[in-house]
Amino acid sequence: MEYDDNNIFAKILRGEIPCKKIYEDSFVLSFHDINPQKKIHALVIPKGRYIDLDDFSLNANPDEIVGLIRGINIVAKKLGISVENGKGYRALANISDNGGQEVPHLHFHLFGGEKVGRMVE
Repeated sequence: MEYDDNNIFAKILRGEIPCKKIYEDSFVLSFHDINPQKKIHALVIPKGRYIDLDDFSLNANPDEIVGLIRGINIVAKKLGISVENGKGYRALANISDNGGQEVPHLHFHLFGGEKVGRMVE
């Protein structure tokens, strides 16, 4: 599968679609999900053109990999859900059709602010 430059996250990164931004640096953009599934539901996306976690792990450079992981932690702290200042959270990345991925741009969902519950039902 090739990266689709017209996916919604690519449009958000280009500023064509607005988002409720939480955090941004040279590696990631984070914003609130428009259809939250939990009390706190944020997205963290890399700024690079990566379809999913497999694509990212194979093709991202070390700085991008570290930047994404650190970005997730920074966002969790900003939202007050990290272990350091909250009670924890779930970070979830869906990969491809069978994994439930809806947007073909790597993204992590951060859920928190309440007990998240079972992982798979």
